[in-house]
Amino acid sequence: MRMPLRDRIALAAALLAPLVIALVLVPFRTHMTSANLALILVVVVVAVAALGSRAAGVLAALSAAAWFDFFLTRPYQRFTISHGDDITTTLLLLAVGVAVSQLAARARTLKLVTVTDAAHLARIHDTASLVQAGASPYAVVDQVRQQLVEILGLRSCRFEHGTLLGRHPRLDQDGSVTAGRVPWDLEKDGWPGEEIELRAQVGGRYLGRFMLLPEPGAAPPSLQTRLVAVSLADHVGAALDTAGPVLDR
Repeated sequence: MRMPLRDRIALAAALLAPLVIALVLVPFRTHMTSANLALILVVVVVAVAALGSRAAGVLAALSAAAWFDFFLTRPYQRFTISHGDDITTTLLLLAVGVAVSQLAARARTLKLVTVTDAAHLARIHDTASLVQAGASPYAVVDQVRQQLVEILGLRSCRFEHGTLLGRHPRLDQDGSVTAGRVPWDLEKDGWPGEEIELRAQVGGRYLGRFMLLPEPGAAPPSLQTRLVAVSLADHVGAALDTAGPVLDR
């Protein structure tokens, strides 16, 4: 599965940003204390961790410690340190950089989860309100179809009323995917390379299905997001059940 562009940028920044900043600090290394120089590099590590993943943050911390040693401690331009205080500062730079990068990455993840949760709750609430208001099942289907394209990152999504023909991979009620009745490893293999069935049901009765076509090479959404998709499809099932027999368009 291809690494997201943001993570690739963060890894590149983890390698290059500490090097660039260390080079910028070279003219000031005789006028500033090692501790102050190290603190500047810690800021770089935090910025990289906030942009990318924990791995990027740890890589930035390692890069910062290495270039701090090479450019900013005596003897210069060598990976050796002659003063005990500089050794301590380098080790602290590495330890603090790793620890702070973990906190920064964790904070970014928590913020993303909070925003995503709020958006998901709003979608579920809007769809449930539409069903309770007695809206046309077609209106509910159209709204959910658009929501599925957005939250699952789909190329396309269509709804088939009252049919379960064919043996397509299926997004199940627990958020997992099966293909030919065999569990499909989304994390390892990504989305199956064909349309995926998401059934609209109520009380164990299937009233139709969404046919999901992911973007090629797209990373699968989280389990939480897949469960939201299942819940939205169930609202369509409830709308169809309440409306009774519905003719295909």
